[in-house]
Amino acid sequence: MSRFFRGGDDSSSESSSDEEELYSGDEAEPKVAKDVAVDSDDESEEEDEEEEASDSSDSDAGAQKKGLSRFLLDQESSEEENSDAEETTKVKSAKDKRHDELDATIALILNGQKINDWGSIANEFDKLNRQVVKLLDGGKAPKAYIKCIAELEDFMNETQAKQKVTPKKMNATNARGLNTVKQRIKKNNKDYQAQIDAFRKNSDDFMESDEEEEKPAPKPKVRFQDFALDATAEEDDEGFATVGKGGRALLFTPESIFKHLRTILESRGKKNTDRLEQIKVMEKLFEVAVTPYQKIRVLMTLVSARFDLGSGAATSMPLEHWKASERELSTLLQILEKEKDHIVIEGAEEWEDDDKPPTLEGGAKYIKVPGSIVSFIERLDDELTRSLQAIDPHTSEYIERLTDEGSLYNIIFQGLLYYEMLRKDATLEVPQDSLNRIIQRRLDHIYFKPSQVIKILEENSWKQVPSNIDSSITPRNETNDAGQLINTVCSYLFENSEGIIRARAMLCQIYFLALHDDYYRARDMMLTSHLQESIANFDINSQILYNRTLVQVGLCAFRKGLVYDAQNTLQEICGSGRQKELLAQGVMIQRYSQVTPEQERLEKQRQLPFHMHINLELLECVYLTCSMLLEIPLLAQTGSSPDVKKRVISKTYRRMLEYHERQIFTGPPENTRDHVMQASKALAAGEWKKATHFIHSIKIWELMPDTDDIKAMLAKQIQEEGLRTYLFTYAPFYDTLAVETLSGMFELDSRKVSAVVSKMISHEELAAALDQVTETVIFRKGVELSRLQSLALTLSDKASALIETNERTLEQRTQGSTNAFNRKDGRGGQRGGGQRGGRGGARTGGNTQRQAGGTQFTGGALGAAVRG
Repeated sequence: MSRFFRGGDDSSSESSSDEEELYSGDEAEPKVAKDVAVDSDDESEEEDEEEEASDSSDSDAGAQKKGLSRFLLDQESSEEENSDAEETTKVKSAKDKRHDELDATIALILNGQKINDWGSIANEFDKLNRQVVKLLDGGKAPKAYIKCIAELEDFMNETQAKQKVTPKKMNATNARGLNTVKQRIKKNNKDYQAQIDAFRKNSDDFMESDEEEEKPAPKPKVRFQDFALDATAEEDDEGFATVGKGGRALLFTPESIFKHLRTILESRGKKNTDRLEQIKVMEKLFEVAVTPYQKIRVLMTLVSARFDLGSGAATSMPLEHWKASERELSTLLQILEKEKDHIVIEGAEEWEDDDKPPTLEGGAKYIKVPGSIVSFIERLDDELTRSLQAIDPHTSEYIERLTDEGSLYNIIFQGLLYYEMLRKDATLEVPQDSLNRIIQRRLDHIYFKPSQVIKILEENSWKQVPSNIDSSITPRNETNDAGQLINTVCSYLFENSEGIIRARAMLCQIYFLALHDDYYRARDMMLTSHLQESIANFDINSQILYNRTLVQVGLCAFRKGLVYDAQNTLQEICGSGRQKELLAQGVMIQRYSQVTPEQERLEKQRQLPFHMHINLELLECVYLTCSMLLEIPLLAQTGSSPDVKKRVISKTYRRMLEYHERQIFTGPPENTRDHVMQASKALAAGEWKKATHFIHSIKIWELMPDTDDIKAMLAKQIQEEGLRTYLFTYAPFYDTLAVETLSGMFELDSRKVSAVVSKMISHEELAAALDQVTETVIFRKGVELSRLQSLALTLSDKASALIETNERTLEQRTQGSTNAFNRKDGRGGQRGGGQRGGRGGARTGGNTQRQAGGTQFTGGALGAAVRG
């Protein structure tokens, strides 16, 4: 129970409990402590225990006093106060106090060595190094400190040797402390190597020597400032020098570069690490760097540190640091281009000696620096994408940020040339995957752009490269044609890659071909790739690219006038109602969707930058227009007849059409959907000119190249489909119909009308014949059923189905009664008789798949429009 919660007299209870803890026996002598592990925290605890022991002895002596006498001083206590006052008059100098602190820390380290407690040794060793900074005299450390660190290093080596001979598992704290001391003591002892050597040569003479050393030059005044400020070893005009947080002057010299880099790398990723300070320090290190190796090491560490600023899940890299990273990466590639004997390659061994840089020894051709240029380029590209995602695309800031894509493309191009140079040397093991990755990044930046933009990017990139350097994959003289460039890059990836990279290369080439109206080649590549069968096994980004490519192929088919192919291609994406999600152009908020915050965050990270978007309004307009040109003739053909198998081409379009029919009042069209629905109604009524006017009034066509050609193609398609709809609707009212009449009604050439009618007859869509001599369409009436006959057949089929259902129910209830079977067999025999069979023969004698239209098209508002 804590002494703060005890009842009664606090002083008496406290003194009695402390006496039990600190004294043993009747003589109240202090217990003798055995050797125990001591750390920095135990020291303070011992001091507290000594104070409590002294308090307890005082309280024991005065335990008999009660009441007011406890607060009065007697003769004995006053004498003790006088002696204490005399002792406090003896003041130690600050230097002596620091020496005492140093000796106490050394004693704790020695105590830790006795019991092999490396956890406390590591803590006290850090404390010791902080204390000795204040006792340095002209760069010379106190001899007690030199003795301690020399013996500690020997003890550490001895412990490691024992561990190798007789492996003994250490606990986690000891093992961590041993590793900490091992990492720090070698670097620390290098600063005092001369004194340590003198101590080991003759320790007695070293400790007993009292020779005065030469007085050091007067130290400059010290100005304490943050580690991140302009830290140089030179004195300024006032004689001040920069001092870091540890108390030492920060000396940024070429010899100290690697030590500073090592310190920064060790602190990277730890808590409470000021990354901006580290970046400023490395900028100063790059200024004092002399050799190419130093510059390469500093630049690689600096770029990595800048990337850490954008490591958050929802934050992008600051703009100024991105631009700085781009400049530094470009500088790094320029240095590697000039210094042919220095290469940055994956898998190289780390150089651990911070005192001297590596040299070419043993006939080596290169000084290898471990690192990955392609990883830097990929991260720089990803950070630009994240930045564009976070900016409002309708502002000038987005346009300004988008201009950085040109400089990024130059970096990608220079990195490709560097990897090509490394691949030329057969002695270097450069992974093919690294080259494929950087080529894929180059392809990702050009596949969706027009040829003119790609040509400008390539020209600007080659201007940054010396004239004596060329590419073996994409030669300088072959990049004038964007199509040839895309073909060359994709062909290289087809041959030298597999899996996702190969599939993405094929999708990028298909996208480029479709964008530039090469439909048939794009379609053939899409079909022969068989990606539609295996795309579900790829990653999400590849599936998004597949969806984008599919949509682009559909738009290309529409521009070519292939309405059926366009609608069939776009059906998978546009018919789902999730175009935004499938194309990674936004997240649709659904009413009953169960989307976790993590899933929503991932969806937002996958979004494409705005300049890569496909216009969804244009996509919807193309899809609905194609659906109208296919569905209206189909509705006219089928109508409400039960004899013709109903077929739905676009459920989305059918729902919109039904909704439009249910509206009591329809005003002038306001948006794209309204225009298409009004055009559908006019086309169903045979008013093809009005339908053409509604379609041409859609302003979204201005976004497509060659707008006039698109509108002319649509007018031609509407004329043809209007002719088909008219024939399906009014065929029952004609016995013969002149081709010339149809040509005048729809303003089509007679040859075109004959071709359309012949196609309908050959596909068994129209029960008619074409007399080419008289240019007349002759309709056949024999196989047609009147509306009354169709309704009677429907009623008969429904009645038969109802009887069979009742009989099955009766059979289950009577448990298989004989009468039920007899009744069923009797009726079955009658149904199989001549009347039904004869009627069936009459029905099957004609066109069972497609019935000639006319009287069947009677339902809905469209039927009312036709009849009215």
